[in-house]
Parts: sequence; structure tokens; C-alpha cells
Amino acid sequence: MRLLIQRVSSAQVSVDDKVVGRIGPGLVVFVGVREGDTEADAAKLAAKVVALRLFSDGSGKMNLSAKDIGGELLVVSQFTLYAETSKGNRPSYSLAAKPEIALGLYESFVAQCKAAGIRTETGVFRAHMVVSIVNDGPVTISCQSES
Repeated sequence: MRLLIQRVSSAQVSVDDKVVGRIGPGLVVFVGVREGDTEADAAKLAAKVVALRLFSDGSGKMNLSAKDIGGELLVVSQFTLYAETSKGNRPSYSLAAKPEIALGLYESFVAQCKAAGIRTETGVFRAHMVVSIVNDGPVTISCQSES
């Protein structure tokens, strides 16, 4: 699994001009699932997101997690995180998991974030989404479960 995480002051995701998820201060987490990913990968990365210290403490150091500040998560599926661009100009997505596999692992990741006690909103899996982000910092981090 591969994540792209952005610290935000607010964000929302819309499908067909309807807002389906909205958060205040917190993290937007784009989730890509790769062939061969497992429930263990989803659990490992959910725990990582919950614990990542990307928010400033009283001294201005990034020393607090989203959970520490009462932040929220907006989790959006994004198979394009596995784009292969080394050959030609048209990306290949052959590394991305098939939708029926990716959906289960995406939902597992979301469930584990919620179980950790963080308010978690989502986009709509396989939908064309419009994501509006007010990036705070900007702070953007990538994480992946594979070596």
C-alpha cells in the first residue's frame, strides 16, 4: 500500500457536485493499493497515520499527531499512486490492485483509522471525485508498506 498524506486546515471531497466528505484541521490521506497487499499492510499504515506527528506543539515543533490535536482524516482511494511512468508518456497502472481487492483493503484501512478514535470521512471508491484541500504548511508525506 502507498499513502500520500497532506496536513490540512480543511478539505472536502465531492462526487457529482455533492459533498460526500468534509473535515476541518487534520490529514487528507490518499490510499493506493497494490497487487499483493494484505490486511497487515492496511493495519500497519493505519497505525502509522494515527501516530504520525505532523502538527506543531507549543514550541513550533512537529510533535503532535492528528489524534493529539483532535484532528480529522479524509481518506480518498487513489489507484494512480501506483502509476508507472518510466516508459513513454502514458502511465501504466499494472501494479495497482484490481478494484475488488483494493476496495476491501481500502475499507479495512478506513475502519482501523476510525477504530483508533479519529473522526474519519471518505470519498467514494471508484468515483470521479473533486478533492478541495487547504494544505497547511505545506506538509506532504508519503508512506508505503512495501520495502
